[in-house]
Amino acid sequence: MHAGTTVFITGATGFLGSALLRQLVRRGCVVNALVRRNSRRDQLPENGVRYFEGDLLDRSSVARAVAGSRYAFHVAADYRLWALTPRETRVTNVEGARIVMQEAMRAGVERVVYTSSVATLGRSGRDDIADESILANEEQAIGAYKRSKIAAERLVLEMIEHEGLPAVVVNPSTPVGPRDIRPTPTGRLVLEAAAGRIPAFVDTGLNLLHVEDAAMGHLAALERGKIGERYILGGQNVLLSRLLHDIAEMTGRRGPWFRMPWYSALPIACGAEALACFTRREPLATIAGVRMARQRMFFTSAKAERELGLRPRPYSEALRDAVGWFRAAGYLSDAPLARLSLERNASREAKSRQIF
Repeated sequence: MHAGTTVFITGATGFLGSALLRQLVRRGCVVNALVRRNSRRDQLPENGVRYFEGDLLDRSSVARAVAGSRYAFHVAADYRLWALTPRETRVTNVEGARIVMQEAMRAGVERVVYTSSVATLGRSGRDDIADESILANEEQAIGAYKRSKIAAERLVLEMIEHEGLPAVVVNPSTPVGPRDIRPTPTGRLVLEAAAGRIPAFVDTGLNLLHVEDAAMGHLAALERGKIGERYILGGQNVLLSRLLHDIAEMTGRRGPWFRMPWYSALPIACGAEALACFTRREPLATIAGVRMARQRMFFTSAKAERELGLRPRPYSEALRDAVGWFRAAGYLSDAPLARLSLERNASREAKSRQIF
């Protein structure tokens, strides 16, 4: 992809989408970004970007924004583990994908990169490290978000097979890093832990990836990915207990020591969701999140590393950048950063994908 190429992107004001937007601008692309009228743009680049106000479900605004684009990235999604009206999540993620894919084809876009999620990946056992071989069953998926992403990915794959959609699917794991303005559910976890507000943990794990590496993986998928293929964009598998301990070490706090069974967290999540119905603020603990914690959400990005050249950096860098940015942006004004002792583990982590 050379300088001057016109590229269409959705989700440019989001955490992952804004990281991709900055990468496209650095490459000299002319970016057509579809954004909502009330979305924050104060930290987004101005030069090289044409902002089109609209909505994923407004076909005419999508058509205007994608017109004249050679390539397209559909990154936008309703990424919430709890919503007051779950149907909105499904409509945004499924029907929004349908409209974007259809309008990209009508505009003659040469290649589309569709951002799915590791939430769509199936597994055969609790502690399996999942790959791209199994697409999860929507009926058995936990929560509106996971069900909607499975349905949307199936829709895109069907359009590739039956309608000639020139798309590559990427499945990012859990991006972490700077500029998580909203923040995302994972960003909130990091933020709450850094502030010392998580006193206990459950026996679960997740795969963490620096948001900049996730953005680079999208570009690699555009340039080297195969039409119709799925690629996990992942980093390192980390136990939640290790993650919380490392955040505590970074911020000079004492990490949580109480390990609780997952089912003990359900009453907490129920109470948090009940309160959220009044506050209209997404709770940190959700019923879907607790139920998902029964499995360690571990994945392998071997296919993307082999075929796309993905080279994720050690997870400690992503965590350090996230905590540092939260502090600099005023989210952690009362939490002085300690010496980032995770650096001494960087070489060891780079050699091993599993962080326990």
